[in-house]
Amino acid sequence: MRTRSLLAVAGVVAALSVSATVPSSAADTPVLTTGSAGGTPVAAGDVLNASLASGTAATLYSSSTGTSGVSCSSSTFTATVTDNPAAPGTATESLTGHTFDSASCTSNVVGVLGVTGITVDNLPYSTTVSSDGTVAVAPAAGSSIQTTVKLRTLLGTVTCVYRAAGLSGTASNTDNSIAFTNQQFTKFSGSSLCFAGGWFTAKYAPVSDTSQAGGPTVHVN
Repeated sequence: MRTRSLLAVAGVVAALSVSATVPSSAADTPVLTTGSAGGTPVAAGDVLNASLASGTAATLYSSSTGTSGVSCSSSTFTATVTDNPAAPGTATESLTGHTFDSASCTSNVVGVLGVTGITVDNLPYSTTVSSDGTVAVAPAAGSSIQTTVKLRTLLGTVTCVYRAAGLSGTASNTDNSIAFTNQQFTKFSGSSLCFAGGWFTAKYAPVSDTSQAGGPTVHVN
């Protein structure tokens, strides 16, 4: 009887040990992985990159419901991962590059003949990506997210500067995208040809990890 009791106790201890290791293994899955959800962990220091989703444009319109402003069909962002904790959680990145190809940009603002340049200022920005897909972009303390738009007019080049306190977006595993919708900027400086406010919309996909072989797509866990 004593031998049988000891065997039973040992069996319970072994079962508890096995069950305890399963959650630990699941908890080791970080917020960002490549290849699939729960795939290869994205390492701190890895560089992420994405261009506009195929067939879409990045727009800065004069209102949240209008279509007057600037539209670009070519734009790219680059970010470096600074921390990728276990999911559920929040990964952090440093947004080091955000470019717009002025040759792909057009404007339908009255009096504007074309777009000569769009520059994202005050980089790098701090970026967070949470397990629920929430994306937040913030400038350094005491700074702002700033975009300088240069427009070609009959009177020469007009420079318009727009600022925002921060941006919020959404990450999706469906197409490995990050999307921003109607993110509001206010005009900091510029002539009357610069619209008073700007609403930024863009979808970048797929987001890939260029530090890993083959540049696999990034998933959020």
